[in-house]
Amino acid sequence: MNGTRLSLFYVAGYLTFAGVGLLLAPRMLLKLMLSNGDYGEAFPRFAGSLMLALAIVVLRLIQKRAVDLYPTTIQIRALIAATISWLYADTRDPFFLVVLGVVGAGMVFTGYSLWKDRQNS
Repeated sequence: MNGTRLSLFYVAGYLTFAGVGLLLAPRMLLKLMLSNGDYGEAFPRFAGSLMLALAIVVLRLIQKRAVDLYPTTIQIRALIAATISWLYADTRDPFFLVVLGVVGAGMVFTGYSLWKDRQNS
């Protein structure tokens, strides 16, 4: 399960980057991610703290080699991707397409890695 484990570093990376960005400079990060909406600063900062918390959980999964939970990370991201898709349909804010691309790429990377690791076992 080394490939799958390595794919989770991508997840931890984007969660950490986005979490810190939303906490420290929410307007700048939202602009960099092509947002055309105004979300204030409080809620993006709250979302940033949640992203950092998730990054910590993912890093612990990696550290502990919690192989049984690797498929769960895909299921969680599927729920998140569905929510992001709904938010894009509701707002038409390109920010959500950028986030969907990042999350979707991670889902594909982890899914493919999990499939390959299981074939090699």
